[in-house]
Amino acid sequence: MNIEEFREYCLSLPGVTEATPFEKFTRGRYTILVFYVAGHMFCYFNIDDFKAVTIKCEPSLMAELKEQYQAVGEPFNGDKRYWMSVEVNHDVDDCKLLELVRNSYDLVKNNKSSSKK
Repeated sequence: MNIEEFREYCLSLPGVTEATPFEKFTRGRYTILVFYVAGHMFCYFNIDDFKAVTIKCEPSLMAELKEQYQAVGEPFNGDKRYWMSVEVNHDVDDCKLLELVRNSYDLVKNNKSSSKK
């Protein structure tokens, strides 16, 4: 999977927006593209080096995924309890990666929806 295919998939999900909010913190060393739903992050990656994506995940599922796939590891600058990194084009196939992104999207969207009730 390439960066444009991945970006197009993320933007195809309902209500998703994208931004590069961390440029002032990285001092131009890299550019992090973040995808949001309901105003909250669900996925991000380095535009300049598309080797891995960081996504939100249920802690119980994350442990299982780390055992099953070498590509699943520690997040890039995220809480290790709720975020994981997935190497692109490694042992997680494209369909599974997109499924994990969709799960992250649903997790964030549903969490934000239920907190507004």
